[in-house]
Amino acid sequence: MNKGLQVLFDRGFVKDCTDLDQLSDLMDKGPVTFYLGVDPSGSSMHVGHTVPVYAMRHLQESGNNPIALVGGGTGLIGDPSGKTEMRKLLTVEQIQQNAEALKKQFSRIVNFSDDVPEGWGHAVLRNNADWLVNLNYIEFLRDIGRYFSVNRMLTFEGTKQRLERGLSFIEFNYQLLQSYDFYMLNKNEGCRLQIGGADQWGNIVAGIDLINRMDGPQCFGLTFNLIMRADGKKMGKSEKGAIFLDSNLCSVYDFYQYWRNVPDDDVIKFMKLFTFMSLDEIAEYADPKRNINEAKERLAYEQTAIIHGQEEAEKARHAARALFSGEVVNREGIPSLSVTKEELENGIGLLSAMVRAAFCKSNSEARTIVMQGGAEVNGVRISDPRHTITLNDADERGEIMLKSGKKKFCRLVIAD
Repeated sequence: MNKGLQVLFDRGFVKDCTDLDQLSDLMDKGPVTFYLGVDPSGSSMHVGHTVPVYAMRHLQESGNNPIALVGGGTGLIGDPSGKTEMRKLLTVEQIQQNAEALKKQFSRIVNFSDDVPEGWGHAVLRNNADWLVNLNYIEFLRDIGRYFSVNRMLTFEGTKQRLERGLSFIEFNYQLLQSYDFYMLNKNEGCRLQIGGADQWGNIVAGIDLINRMDGPQCFGLTFNLIMRADGKKMGKSEKGAIFLDSNLCSVYDFYQYWRNVPDDDVIKFMKLFTFMSLDEIAEYADPKRNINEAKERLAYEQTAIIHGQEEAEKARHAARALFSGEVVNREGIPSLSVTKEELENGIGLLSAMVRAAFCKSNSEARTIVMQGGAEVNGVRISDPRHTITLNDADERGEIMLKSGKKKFCRLVIAD
């Protein structure tokens, strides 16, 4: 098998391929241009979205040429794949803003520079708004729509699931547009392969069929496994919500702690999928004699360094070690909440502070935590839900340390 494909199999990415032997032969003959699409329905990917992006990087390292396609055009409709209901339609301005943010996140994993290491492929960014936004609808139906069988479209699992709950006509058109993306990338850039999550299988196959019907070359599809945690939770979700790559939506410390606290059974699997550590090095951490916490810390550090940079990863690691050893010296990596001196002079209710620190979503939830002995202020357990935090609680740094449960921390920092 082609070495690039073998890496994906060895690391646990691959679910299905339209023709593995032919794709392997094509890659052995020279670099293959391939693409991955991302839907700009939000301003940030969460970690569950990044599985295909890591696969893209491995294929780039083996000499193939990636195209990261931001769906500035298809995003105006919204991909129904894997969704139980229609997405909320966003404005053109929102889509454009999200597309720009996602481009930056792609570049944290895939190398888009002109000066790539020897043997690597060259990656480019594209936006399908360039060819979709100004399409003539009548011409599109005549030239493209005539190749699509409604009967066949209805056989795809994603479409069948949505039909049970209701599928709008605008969403039904999505498959045509994504197929047209593949056709345009093949025509203009020689793209022969589309990769994506398992829920994209129907769309990918439809694009291959369109290219074939329009006398294009043989093209291929490669999909990746849906990653679930060993505890049954969906990948990228936590008690606080989604683990986003944007530090404004998920602090670097919380990002680090998510990986530090994954189930034991997931650590080696996630090292293979979400880091660029060699398989030989990962195998060392798989030794039953090795402390699992060493592996968890390494996973958390590697993943945080990729997404947020080594400096931020060091801060998060130092903060986590310090907090759990009880020797907090450098607090820079710990999540913080800015409060005013006036607020503290008047007193901030503990329940309100816990909600503002994102420990919980409501005062009633915070009350339960306090009553169960799960809240601390500056290391002192507080059991009175009426407790008020005041200026007297601030240390010489002008900070107050809140804790909820065993793993949630937040610094209340007095604003200048």
